[in-house]
Amino acid sequence: QVHLVESGGGLVQAGGSLRLSCAASGRTPFSWYNMAWFRQASGQGREWVAAITRSGNSTDYIDAVKGRFTVSRDNAASMMYLQMDQLAPEDTAKYYCTAANWRHGTWYNSNDDWGPGTQVTVST
Repeated sequence: QVHLVESGGGLVQAGGSLRLSCAASGRTPFSWYNMAWFRQASGQGREWVAAITRSGNSTDYIDAVKGRFTVSRDNAASMMYLQMDQLAPEDTAKYYCTAANWRHGTWYNSNDDWGPGTQVTVST
């Protein structure tokens, strides 16, 4: 169980950038977890967006954000980040970070709870 708090969301015009942060705390070292960003648009289900392995050496993205989003982590600070560039209105959603596992061809939340999320709104 890891406690997670997201920040950095906001309102931005299409083509703009935002950097999301995820602060982790708990008894288990942050470096033990694969981590992922998920998002949930209004009226839709939650989907994973980007993932990063324990060491940070490997990353994974859904096709819709490849080349625009970059996930990174700082294990010493127990932080994960999502740099979002060339934002588009379809990126509008609440973004969540979580511990994750790879299974059956996709990333799943492996944590007991979700954090509060951070809202990203992209205007035209």
